[in-house]
Amino acid sequence: MPKGNNQKLKLYYLSRIMIEKTDDEHMITMEEIKEALAAYDVTADRKSLYDDLEALRVLGIDVVGEKIGRNYYYHVGGKQFEIAELKLLVDAIQSSKFITEKKSNELIKKLTNLASEYEAAQMKRQIVVQGRVKTMNESIYYFVDDVHRAIAENKQICFEYMKWNTEKKMERHREADHVVSPWALTWDNENYYLIAYDEEADSIKHFRVDKLKNVRILDEKRVGKNKFKEFNLARYAKMSFGMFGGDPVKVKIAFDNSMVGVFIDRFGRDITIRPAKQKGWSETYVDVAMSDQFLGWIFALGSKVKILGPKAVTETFQKELNDRRKLYD
Repeated sequence: MPKGNNQKLKLYYLSRIMIEKTDDEHMITMEEIKEALAAYDVTADRKSLYDDLEALRVLGIDVVGEKIGRNYYYHVGGKQFEIAELKLLVDAIQSSKFITEKKSNELIKKLTNLASEYEAAQMKRQIVVQGRVKTMNESIYYFVDDVHRAIAENKQICFEYMKWNTEKKMERHREADHVVSPWALTWDNENYYLIAYDEEADSIKHFRVDKLKNVRILDEKRVGKNKFKEFNLARYAKMSFGMFGGDPVKVKIAFDNSMVGVFIDRFGRDITIRPAKQKGWSETYVDVAMSDQFLGWIFALGSKVKILGPKAVTETFQKELNDRRKLYD
């Protein structure tokens, strides 16, 4: 049998054929494998293909052969990712606001290459999300990598922090650059945040990663280790509404029992819930970062939720309500 021009790439093309054209529900015969290889200008006889399929197994590709009727059929069984896992990753990428549309498409294309062509078709149907607002910061990948590298090398970083103006353009949030010690990256409300220690302010701060610009790794070692040891990231995320910071305060809230799921979803199952004086209502204490966003969250819950204390918080909420009424007088 004359050899094809791509004979040296035989094992590579065979692996592509098995991964792309087979899965648990789609199998191919030995003759179909030979035909698929011929399309790549690779020739093969049955005996050599048995050896090649065994080589793929040794390399970690789960090639399964089973007899159905008079023929043997072959397919790839357990793959690196199950189709359900790939769909989950695709959904996370597509719904993420901090990844640009271009980068989203590039990542999803790479993920579909890990599936068979039949599974890839399912994933393409999976990714249609209309009206998703995406960041336009194409450099975000590299900024994230810079932050991770700075953390690994125990270095401080310097960057410009940007904000939107009324002309829909990004401009500097302040004239001076930010110099901070990065300690963590976290995901909250579809956005990616840098958690860092600001030595000048002697406090832990967070920054939207897609609003960073010109990130530079400095020679100075990180500071604020002891401060960050005391910092509870999970608690901070629960306290901060949309990562808008504010002074921490313990708030007493009463709510209709039908709203219990809202509070458990927001603050977790560890919150203490006890019966209130009003029938059909309960009370809880929660730690929050006092901000307009927290008060807006309470307002959105309507008449089934009431702030009971402390007095400074109830007075602030009442003032906000009065200010809103004046806007419509």
